[in-house]
Formats: sequence, structure tokens, C-alpha cells
Amino acid sequence: MVRLFVPLPEPAPPEVTLSGERRHYLVHVLRLVEGSSLEVFDGAGRAFEARVASLDADAVRLVLGEARHTPPPRPLHILQGLPKGDKLELVLQKGTELGATAFHPVATARSVVKLEPKRAEERTTRWTKIVEEAARQCRRNDMPIVHPPRPLVDAARSLAPGTTLLVLDEEESAVPLSEAFRSCAPGSPVALVVGPEGGLAREEVSALRALGARPVTLGRRILRTETAALAALAVMGFLDGELG
Repeated sequence: MVRLFVPLPEPAPPEVTLSGERRHYLVHVLRLVEGSSLEVFDGAGRAFEARVASLDADAVRLVLGEARHTPPPRPLHILQGLPKGDKLELVLQKGTELGATAFHPVATARSVVKLEPKRAEERTTRWTKIVEEAARQCRRNDMPIVHPPRPLVDAARSLAPGTTLLVLDEEESAVPLSEAFRSCAPGSPVALVVGPEGGLAREEVSALRALGARPVTLGRRILRTETAALAALAVMGFLDGELG
């Protein structure tokens, strides 16, 4: 079924009117007509069966059915060191499919990419669209948050109290990610730090330890930054029973 992301208030209205990009998508890309059925999700865990009630030159009017609620997932934050090229876009897309609930692009000592404020704002807008599209395609009714880029330690400090902070550390060999994750209370928030291509500087690991972080390992192999984030999400999703 066709799915469309539409932010909605609580409680949801019986009808919504869409214009701009959403109207264009429904009319010119999907070529829906009056009476067509689709599913609307609000990114906050609700989905609605919907019907196209009317089409005109400027807007599409949808009638919404009863809301279906999805239980909230465990909060899983990915603090991803800014990588080169389009690697972050892969992490955002596949990470959304694998259950991440928030992404924090972070500047680290070894990050090659440096984003000026205007560029960072533009990239955040694009990254949010990538996450929206990934949530639509994988049939998630919630949508991960993409935070604006910021320094690594600042992002770690911004996490909600009670969040378990884990750090993928290539120098750690004693504590597997799976062991550390199993020790977290069911449903409690977890944040994972992934370094950029050159890894994390030792002073960054020390600063994170001072905040209560626990270094962990994914095993003997050294994974690329984009592979590490996705492999870690797959491990955590399996242990949580979200992936089988």
C-alpha cells in the first residue's frame, strides 16, 4: 500500500489537506485519484488508513480512519563521527531500517568533514528527508530524529539522564557489545558512539569515560565506520527481539 508521512496533532483531525511537495507526490508521482486508498503515518507511532476525498489544482484532501498505535521502541541513539562522502546517508537509511530512533552526526578530532553552520543546516534538512523516506519504505510508524551536527562530547552530554552510553573502541577487546547491551534494563535508552574513518582519539575516549561511557567491541575485525554502526544496530535489534 502507498504510505505517506504527514505530521499530525494529538488528537488527529478527521481530514487533512496537503499541498506543495506532498500534493505533487500523490498526484504526479503516484497518480492517485479521488477514492484512492493509502496509509498515512505521523512519525510518532501512529498510522491511519486514508482515502483521497478530493483533488484540485492546489491541494489534496484526505479523510483519515481510526489511528493504529505502534508501541514505542527502545530509544537507540547513534552518535556517528562525520564520515567522508555519502557514508552518513547510508547509515541514516539503513540505520532507520534497523531500528535507530535518533542520529547525532558528531564532529571528532579525526573527522575530515567540516561543516559550516549554513552547510550543516542544509545537510540536516537532507538527512531528515532520507530518514523520512526510509521510515516510509520499511513501514515504520515512528521516525528517527536527526540532530544537527555538533561536537562529540556536547552530543554525549545532551543525552537524557539514564541513557547507557557505549563506545565502539578498536582498543577494547574484553567487553563485547552484546554483553554490555544485555546488561541494560529492558526498554532503557542506549546510545552508541561510532568514530569516523580514523577512529576516535584516545582523549575523546577518555572524555566519554568521564561521562560514564563504557567502551565495547564488535569483535576481532576492524569495520569501516558505516559498517560498524549498522552491524551494532543489527546486534542490538537481535537481542531486543526486533530482528530474528
